[in-house]
Amino acid sequence: MEDCIFCKIVKGEIKSEKVYEDNHVIAIKDIHPQAPIHILIIPKKHIPSIHHITPDDRDLIGHMFYVAKLLAIKLGIAPDDNMNGGYRLVLNVGRGADQSIFHIHLHLLGGRKFGWPPG
Repeated sequence: MEDCIFCKIVKGEIKSEKVYEDNHVIAIKDIHPQAPIHILIIPKKHIPSIHHITPDDRDLIGHMFYVAKLLAIKLGIAPDDNMNGGYRLVLNVGRGADQSIFHIHLHLLGGRKFGWPPG
């Protein structure tokens, strides 16, 4: 998608603070963080939302969650053996769920205590 901000970030047309990249995803710091650690994990393939995935996307979606785990460990927010620490993963789907960029992305949030319910 030529007007998609995340596609432009993936192509290097828009600068971002990258924390991870491989052949399938890029992870960047969110420019409007909602926690001390707020990373966006973005697939390089343009998919408007989780509602638009196909069976061919299963490995990609699983990979996004695996990368979230790796980053949580790297950033020191993964739970320890006593389940202390922790992080939140968020996928907004549709305008009613506050999705503002229609290119699927996984939010990795950490570095503070989170409450429930979230919204």
